[in-house]
Amino acid sequence: MAIRVLVVEDEEIAATAHATYLTRLPGFEVAGIARSGVDALRMLGDQEVDLVLLDFHLPDGHGLQLLQRFRGAGHLCDVVAVTSARDLAVVQRAMTQGVVFYLLKPFTFAGFRAKLEQYAAFRSRLGQSEPQLVQDEVDQLIGLLRPSGPQALPKGMSAETLRTVTEFLRGAAEATSASQVAVAVGTSRVTARRYLEHLADADLVGRRPRYGGGGRPEVEYTWRL
Repeated sequence: MAIRVLVVEDEEIAATAHATYLTRLPGFEVAGIARSGVDALRMLGDQEVDLVLLDFHLPDGHGLQLLQRFRGAGHLCDVVAVTSARDLAVVQRAMTQGVVFYLLKPFTFAGFRAKLEQYAAFRSRLGQSEPQLVQDEVDQLIGLLRPSGPQALPKGMSAETLRTVTEFLRGAAEATSASQVAVAVGTSRVTARRYLEHLADADLVGRRPRYGGGGRPEVEYTWRL
């Protein structure tokens, strides 16, 4: 039986992207998309949901407050935080409230898939387990919810530069070229283009040719999420 997932995300483009990612993962199906906490509570009351992908920045309250309301209403579905909230205090609160994974925006499809596949493995193992467990079985179950290790970037790329390029793109009011990004972040055009292409290959950035002037058209990049 497929794992039914409710996407709780107020940004339309991001919500659609998360739902699209889910359709690419065997064993998962989209139960719905909620653009607010009120919508999420209503949808949870109307249907069976196994997992919630929960953004923390919602128009009618913080995601962790919504999670408390989930539990108070008797909804025991698992929750994966999908958010840009990086504060240590928020991460700690999320952990104490039972969030099974914390996925920071921006992320690639590969990162999204890794977390969801870990969760699916955990659910599968739960379904095969006996009602009474021994210590090794408990350890194995908990281990399925632990990250398998940091996701490596391509050789020669740094997480800090990727973060800088990403933050610039997310704040840009219009499409930008590799030359513009290079000037903004203080790197070479070739280096900037490498990071931009990495983000584009991960479906986080759109790219298209920019025409104008003589010679070969330049590629311009736009943040998708």
